[in-house]
Amino acid sequence: MKEILQDLSREELIALTESLGEKKFRAEQIYLGLMQGKKISELPVSSALREALLRRFEDEPVKILETFVSAADGTKKFLFALADGNLVEGVLMRYEYGNTQCVSTQVGCRMGCKFCASTLNGLVRNLTAGEILSQILVVNRAEGGSLKKRAVTNAVLMGSGEPFDNYDNVVKFLRNLTREGGICMSARNISLSTCGLVPEMKRFAAEGIPLNLTVSLHAVADEERRRTMPVSNRYRIAEILEACAHYFRRTGRRYIFEYSLIAGENCDEEHALALAALLKGKPCHVNLIRLNEVKERSLRTVTEKDAYRFLGVLEKNGISATLRRSMGGDIGGACGQLRASYLEKNAAATDRAEEIRS
Repeated sequence: MKEILQDLSREELIALTESLGEKKFRAEQIYLGLMQGKKISELPVSSALREALLRRFEDEPVKILETFVSAADGTKKFLFALADGNLVEGVLMRYEYGNTQCVSTQVGCRMGCKFCASTLNGLVRNLTAGEILSQILVVNRAEGGSLKKRAVTNAVLMGSGEPFDNYDNVVKFLRNLTREGGICMSARNISLSTCGLVPEMKRFAAEGIPLNLTVSLHAVADEERRRTMPVSNRYRIAEILEACAHYFRRTGRRYIFEYSLIAGENCDEEHALALAALLKGKPCHVNLIRLNEVKERSLRTVTEKDAYRFLGVLEKNGISATLRRSMGGDIGGACGQLRASYLEKNAAATDRAEEIRS
C-alpha cells in the first residue's frame, strides 16, 4: 500500500511540491483539490506532477463501495473500501441544524465491548489521518457539497474503532479537519466518543482542540461495567470522572456520557437513581440510547416506555439528559454491523464457490 496524500497538512504539501521542483502555488492547487474530494488523477495539475504523485501516493485512499438509505428518516449508511482492501463504514444523519457524519478511526476494534459489532473480529489496523479525513471528503462530494457550502457540517468519531487507541492519527485528522482553508469544521461541531482511556483523555485536554468529549459509560458501578466493557478492568469509573473533570478545567467544555439501556442489565429505577447520584452537580449531559441490537450478541434493548421512564428519573433528580432518537435502524445503524454483514456475505459466497470447484 502506498502513502496517503490526504495525511499531509497544507505546510507538508508545500514542502512536498517544492521537493518535486514545483512552485509553491501547486501545493495550494493540490490541497484544494483534495479537500473537494478529488482523486490525485483528477487534480488540475500537470500530467508530470500527477504521475510523480501517483508513484508514491494512493490515487483514491477511500471510496464508497455501497450506500444504503433509510426509508424511515433518510439516514445514509456508507460502506467504504480502503486501498488495501479493508472495509470501514460511516453514517450520514440529517438534523435541523445540519448533517452529521459518523466516521471510523480503525478497521475493527480491540476494546471488546459486548454490545458493539465493531469488536467481533478484533482490531485489524489503525486508519491514517488521511483515511479518516477522506471518509468526510468523499461523502461531502457525493452529497453535492463544496468547501463554501458543505454537505457535511458536523462530525462524530463514533464509528468503528476507539479513537484514543489511534491517538496520533486521530489528533492529526482533527487538526486537518479544523484547519482554515480546507473543510474548516469548527471543533464545537465535532464529537469524539471514547470508552474511557484515561491517560489519553487527560493528554487530549492539552491539545487545544475543544471538541465535545463523549464517554461511553453504560453502567453505574465498576463490577457491572466490567460485564459489558473489558476496559473497566483497567480504568475505574472514578478515574474516568476525574479525567472528565480535568478536561472541563482545561477546556471549559462540558462533557457527555453515553448510556446504552440494556434490558436486565442497567435500566431499572435503581440504576437511574444511582446514575443521578454519581453525576449530581457535574458539568455534564447524559445521552441515553436504546441499545442497537447486534445479532451475534445476546444483549437486548428496552422498550421506548422504559427508556422514557429512566430519562424521567434523571431529569427529576436534576441531571441534564436526552434520549437519542433512533436513526437508520432499518439499514443496520449500529457501528460495525454493515461491515460484519458484508464480510459474512462474501465469506459465504467464497465457501460456495470453493464447494462448486471441488
